[in-house]
Amino acid sequence: MEDENLAELFWSVARRLRHQSHESLQPFGITPGQGRAFLVLAKHGTMRLSELADHLRIAPRSTTEVVDGLQERGLVRRLPDPADRRATLVGLTPAGEDAAGRIKAERGAQGERFFAALPEGDRAELARILAALRVSDAP
Repeated sequence: MEDENLAELFWSVARRLRHQSHESLQPFGITPGQGRAFLVLAKHGTMRLSELADHLRIAPRSTTEVVDGLQERGLVRRLPDPADRRATLVGLTPAGEDAAGRIKAERGAQGERFFAALPEGDRAELARILAALRVSDAP
């Protein structure tokens, strides 16, 4: 561990967490990219495709492909934007809302198991440090 710098240690932990995150999406047949979009919609509610693209920091064309995959699984639906008939809104279906709750619960449980190796004081300190490093609330 002496030869590992802080960034390498952080990325190692991040990879483990990302792997666990992928596992929580597998029962739903959702890719990690779709999972990010799905959880943004679960957190922020119905929005324009362009707004979703901004949240995800991806091209609008890529967002369309991600939403197509989620729509095929019955997790999201497209709606006309009442404020601009040229724009499309995307939001969770009732099945999507149910799946979002189950995914969040599983991720929470995975996180609890993962961080259980740390004493409570260390967990609180790590949370404080990570919050200080976080640039924004972007997903």
